[in-house]
Amino acid sequence: MKYQLSKPDKTINGSIKLPASKSIANRALIIHALSYSPYEIENLSDSDDTKVMQRVLTSNTNVFDIGHAGTAMRFLTAFLAQIVGEWTLTGSDRMKQRPIKILVDALNKLGAKIEYLEEEGFPPLKIYGSHLKGNILELDGSVSSQYISALLMIAPTLEGGLTLRLKNKVTSRSYIELTLGLMKQFGVKSVWKGNEIRINEQDYQPCEFTVEADWSGASYWYQLLALAGAGEVELQHLNLMSLQGDCAIAPWFKQFGIESQATANSIIIRKTADIQPKNLSLNFAENPDVAQTMAVLCVLKKVPFHFTGLETLKIKETNRIAALQNELSKFGAQLTEPHHGELAWDGTFPFEKKEVPCITTYHDHRMALAFAPAALFGTIEIDDPMVVTKSYPAYYDDLKLVGFDVAQV
Repeated sequence: MKYQLSKPDKTINGSIKLPASKSIANRALIIHALSYSPYEIENLSDSDDTKVMQRVLTSNTNVFDIGHAGTAMRFLTAFLAQIVGEWTLTGSDRMKQRPIKILVDALNKLGAKIEYLEEEGFPPLKIYGSHLKGNILELDGSVSSQYISALLMIAPTLEGGLTLRLKNKVTSRSYIELTLGLMKQFGVKSVWKGNEIRINEQDYQPCEFTVEADWSGASYWYQLLALAGAGEVELQHLNLMSLQGDCAIAPWFKQFGIESQATANSIIIRKTADIQPKNLSLNFAENPDVAQTMAVLCVLKKVPFHFTGLETLKIKETNRIAALQNELSKFGAQLTEPHHGELAWDGTFPFEKKEVPCITTYHDHRMALAFAPAALFGTIEIDDPMVVTKSYPAYYDDLKLVGFDVAQV
């Protein structure tokens, strides 16, 4: 299935109910389970990833297929390792290509017994859940922060607690801070000094909890306004002072004439000036999920860029570096990878732009989400468009609310 998207004019106005934060929801579900909380979590994300997590945590079976949900694979591996029983955790073909050895090795050092059912170092996993004892673990801080978060969330339940020593440069630090911040709301204290995080053995305290709106989802509305000629959008239930690292995009978009105003229960973003930078240099170490948003924006606005801090993009739902190179070539641009974890564009268009570019999504929700705003610059098509249900199921309905034509072709 394909969707064809177009926009008759270049004005964007509306009020949008963003999806709840998937990052917060998935962490809250694990913490909620570990705290044996009697309260319902309010405003849970309706994303595929969160539905998968809910299904596993309320299931009465011991074999779980989590599909493409990478967060669920990492978090549940650690969670199930300390729940007595035998568990099988598997996923899609792509999930079976995503490495998990670092996390499995760390858990096994804590007394877990986890085996690989197919290729060494990759799902599916056989997990023999048992009582785990805390220890001092050294972990490469430059790997996926989800490994670190998975260990931190079970740390208070370990006998003796856990000390994590992070080697090398810590990437996606904001996601680790998000995890610790949510744990604090459930009564767990932690100490982070230098590259060492210490969490003593302690009990989570049940509490009422509401999930805030998703800043990654908000990034596409900032992008839309930056591409539009004029407009104003209210983003409901979004907080400028969020724990989410992607709230850092608000000042980034000032360079594109987008101002952010906080209200009691939302943020209003406005196009106040038709400006853009001559070139753009950004480090995405703390914000890898908005890299696609910014790359597409820059090519469409003809802004040369050099992005760094993208080391984790190759092990996401797809190799996002290669995917961006492939799909932005359909708009005439040739992106390069100067070094590992970098992406650059010199502002030239050596390729011929496709008359109606058809975007391949590679089973990656963020490819569809980041490229849809390109319809402001002419009709586009998106192949396998419903991958957006992974994080933003109502995306196309929201685009229709602000005047996009969306049709199945």
